[in-house]
Amino acid sequence: MDDDVIVQGDILALYNTPLKPGHAAAFSEDCDSTSAKVVIRGAGNQYNYIGYLDYKKERIRKLSMKASTCSFNPGVFVANLTEWKRQNITNQLEKWMKLNVEEGLYSRTLAGSITTPPLLIVFYQQHSTIDPMWNVRHLGSSAGKRYSPQFVKAAKLLHWNGHFKPWGRTASYTDVWEKWYIPDPTGKFNLIRRHSEISNIK
Repeated sequence: MDDDVIVQGDILALYNTPLKPGHAAAFSEDCDSTSAKVVIRGAGNQYNYIGYLDYKKERIRKLSMKASTCSFNPGVFVANLTEWKRQNITNQLEKWMKLNVEEGLYSRTLAGSITTPPLLIVFYQQHSTIDPMWNVRHLGSSAGKRYSPQFVKAAKLLHWNGHFKPWGRTASYTDVWEKWYIPDPTGKFNLIRRHSEISNIK
């Protein structure tokens, strides 16, 4: 899991996600997810492969991956480590990371995300899916404001992916994140809030 998440459900249910034979991991797909149905219009091309990979590059074209294929969000996933090691997944990912440095294989519209593209390549049509309620995302973008409080409360896991983090000023539903906030005893880290919000937190 990424560090910008809050788990609201029983984590055992996520742990018990069934993986198909031969699959090393399970992800929540972007265009089929519950959250995508609410915010897909605000996500641009960040819900399919062409939003992450440069299809002008011959090496990408040779992989014969459909550009319209649904991408997935790797901020939350379940892995079968035995299968992961058997397939040398880490080595495969590192190979594509190195090739990107050499050849620039990732899309220029990534908005800073460089972890997703190699996973999309390695797990193309070779991954299982997790319940989309275990990765309700886009809370870190303006699109997250479209969620109803009831939907946010029902989510098993909330994910503030995007530019706006829950410890900053402008993320959606920061009040939910603050319920679990533990002040830094060293005083080095503090929430970034407007003065009126700080008084309410205290």
